[in-house]
Amino acid sequence: MLSFLCFLFFLTPLCIFPGSWWLVCSLLFFVSFIFLFSFPYFFCWGNLGYFFGCDVISYGLVLLSLWICVLMVLASESVLRSGYFSGLFLFVVIFLAVMLYCTFSSVSLLSFYIFFESSLIPTLLLILGWGYQPERVQAGIYLLFYTLLASLPLLVGILFIYGSLGSLFLCLLRGGVSVSGLFYVCMVLAFLVSMPMFLVHLWLPSAHVEAPVSGSMILAGVLLKLGGYGLLRVFPVLFKFGFSIGFVWVILSLVGGLLVSLFCMRQTDLKSLIAYSSVAHMSMVIGGIMTMSYWGVCSSFALMIAHGLCSSGLFCLSNISYERLGSRSLLINSGLVNLMPSMAMWWFLLSACNMAAPPSLNLLGEIGLLSGLVSWSWYLMFVLVFLSFFGAAYTLYMYSYSQHGALFSGLYSCSLGYVREFMLLFLHWFPLNLVILKVDLAVFWM
Repeated sequence: MLSFLCFLFFLTPLCIFPGSWWLVCSLLFFVSFIFLFSFPYFFCWGNLGYFFGCDVISYGLVLLSLWICVLMVLASESVLRSGYFSGLFLFVVIFLAVMLYCTFSSVSLLSFYIFFESSLIPTLLLILGWGYQPERVQAGIYLLFYTLLASLPLLVGILFIYGSLGSLFLCLLRGGVSVSGLFYVCMVLAFLVSMPMFLVHLWLPSAHVEAPVSGSMILAGVLLKLGGYGLLRVFPVLFKFGFSIGFVWVILSLVGGLLVSLFCMRQTDLKSLIAYSSVAHMSMVIGGIMTMSYWGVCSSFALMIAHGLCSSGLFCLSNISYERLGSRSLLINSGLVNLMPSMAMWWFLLSACNMAAPPSLNLLGEIGLLSGLVSWSWYLMFVLVFLSFFGAAYTLYMYSYSQHGALFSGLYSCSLGYVREFMLLFLHWFPLNLVILKVDLAVFWM
C-alpha cells in the first residue's frame, strides 16, 4: 500500500509546471488501473505496510476515490482554460486523493480519525477557491460546523476504546468495551452526519450548490461514503448494544429518506435536486447497515459504490448544461434535447441508473437492501414501497423537465458535446454497469 501512496506523493511536484494538467490526469488513470489488479484475495487484511493495509471493503472505496479524483481533473477543464490557479487546483486534488487513500487504508482507528478529518480541508479549499457565488463562504462554514462538532465526541470514544482494549487496530476491535448509550451515540454520530442522515443533512445541499463540479463530484462520490465505512469499522465494538437500539436509526433514516424524496419533487435547481436525491439514497444505506445483517452490510456497500459513480455522473451532466446556459434552474434548462441532442442519451442512461434500472449496480444494491430490511421487519415494506416509488418519480421529473418541453427562448443554436465530456460520462456509466458482472466475487470474499 505504501508504493501507491508514494506514487501519489511524487505527483505533487508536477503541479508547478504549467503544461502538466493532462500528464497528471494520465498518471492518476495509470495508478487507478494498477490498483485495480491488487484485489485482496483473502479474508483479512493484506498488503500491510506500516499503518496501512487493505481488505475488501477498503479496496472498493480506495479504488472509487482514485477513480473519482481522475474524473474530477477531467471534468474541470474550465479551470485550465481560465488559468485560475490551475496548478494549485491539481495540488488540492492530489492532496485530497492522498487523504482519502490514507483514510480507507488505515489499520488503526486513530489514524483513520485523523485522515477522516483531514479530508475536509481540501474539500473546503475546493468550495472556497473555485466556487461560483459569494455564498460559498457560508456553505463552507456549514460543512465545518456540522462535521467537526459531531467529530469531537468520536475522538473521546476512540480514546475510551484505547483505555479499555489497549489497542486501536481495526482487526483487533471486538467486545470487551463497556458500551453505554452515551458511548454509542459518540461513536456513530459523526458518521451519521457525514453520510448524512435526515435531520443533520442541511449542510449537504448548500455545499453542493456552491461547490464547483469537482467539489460536487468528490462530495457525492466519496466523502458521503466515509460515514458508511466508519460505521462498518466501529460496529464490532458496538455489536451487542446496536441490536437493541438499531431500530431507532432504521426508522428515522427511512422515514427521513421518504420526506427528502418529496422535497426532490419540489426542487427547481438541478444540483439541489441531485444533492437531495443523495440524501434519499444514503438513507437506505444507513438502514441496511443498522440492521447489522449480512445482506444489509453487503447491499449497503454495493449501493455506496453505485451511488458514488451515478451521482457524480449526474453532477457532471448538470455542469455541462451550466457551462452552456449559465444557469442551473429547471425553468431555463428545459428542452435540452433540442439544444444538445447527443447529451440526451447520457441523461437517460444515468437517470435510469439513478432509479435502479437493470443492469446497473444500483439495482443489485437496492434489491439486496429491500430484502434485508423486509426480513428484519416486515412493517418496513410500507415505507420502502413509497421510497422506491418516489425515487423513480423525482428522477423522471428531473429527466422530463430538463430534456423535454419548450426550449428557453434565448437559445437558437445546437450545441454538441466535446470528446472529453463524452469520455467523462462513459467512465462514470461503464463501471457502474460492468461491476455487476463479477459482483459475486466481492460478496464471496466479504
